[in-house]
Amino acid sequence: MSDEPPRKPAMTIDNAPSFAAGPRQSIELDSDEALRLLGSVSLGRIVFTLHALPTIRPVNHVLDDGDIVIRTHEGAALTSYARQTDGPGVVVAYEADAIDPDTHLGWSVVVTGYAHLVTDPQDLARYQDLLHPWVKQTMDYAVRIRPDLVTGIRLAVTDQPSALPGGASR
Repeated sequence: MSDEPPRKPAMTIDNAPSFAAGPRQSIELDSDEALRLLGSVSLGRIVFTLHALPTIRPVNHVLDDGDIVIRTHEGAALTSYARQTDGPGVVVAYEADAIDPDTHLGWSVVVTGYAHLVTDPQDLARYQDLLHPWVKQTMDYAVRIRPDLVTGIRLAVTDQPSALPGGASR
């Protein structure tokens, strides 16, 4: 026998088992519906290139007249990256979703477009009023993403039985 205490199980968000709700279908969303859904949540993930590698950061956002706006700080990689460009901005992707962890139903939206720093003092002040960072840090900058490509899917229950190997169904 060992005098060591028993090990704790790996940390999980929820130890309750999730159930399978059956087969799903992926329904493509039009860009208006995808943006509407993206605007209904406040958390997403921005994807950009840092040192020639893809980098992903979770951020909170606001949708403003079809553009996605996030707040950043002086030392943020995205602030530096967006500052380096002239013209339309730097290419980024932005993803947000709402997927139920038990039923695995919900939606996911991906926006690809150009990001640039907001430089107009009135716009910056407005975003500071509209968008409150979730972390305790001074966020003096804002980045606006102009969507070029908006795609999304809704995961819904299907009435079709799932196929099993050999052509059988459930």
